[in-house]
Amino acid sequence: MSPPFRMVLVAAFAWFAAPAAAQDLSTEQIYKQLAKPPAAEFRGDKRLTVDQLKRRRDVRIAIPSVDINTINFAFDSAAIPASQRWKLRNLAAAMRRFLRRRPFEVFLLEGHTDAVGSRAYNQTLSRRRAASVRRTLIDYFNVPPRALETDGYGEDFLLIPTSRAEWRNRRVTVRRITDIIRPQY
Repeated sequence: MSPPFRMVLVAAFAWFAAPAAAQDLSTEQIYKQLAKPPAAEFRGDKRLTVDQLKRRRDVRIAIPSVDINTINFAFDSAAIPASQRWKLRNLAAAMRRFLRRRPFEVFLLEGHTDAVGSRAYNQTLSRRRAASVRRTLIDYFNVPPRALETDGYGEDFLLIPTSRAEWRNRRVTVRRITDIIRPQY
């Protein structure tokens, strides 16, 4: 039997994002977390392009997020095993709910790695992990490609600070970025 769908909520406050305790999250819980407004207001000329946002950690951490740490990415792998795809079901349902209400919603999928290996390699691997989650959300859960942006941050934002292999650091973080970015119509 597969383990229950588990995620860690991350609450963003000012310059520091602290993970909350791991818990089973329903579609409604994921929706409510991603629906929270950013810690700072971004209007008009303060809005960023997606590329600018990807480079601005100070802004990203002000956006409420959900960490998908239930996908057991194997060491040195971005593959999502077929037996684990179902773990994205509630996330996909929450995303589709946003998109039914506001078709131009945009989500950022941020890939992460542990600290084993070179910085450059981990950067590439983290991007592949985010792309793998994106592909799964599109192919298996009908989330439209236009709603999903990806990037990778390698070993820069470890949940567990260690230079050893640590499965909890191999994750993808999801943020609803619509309220921060310039409209892309």
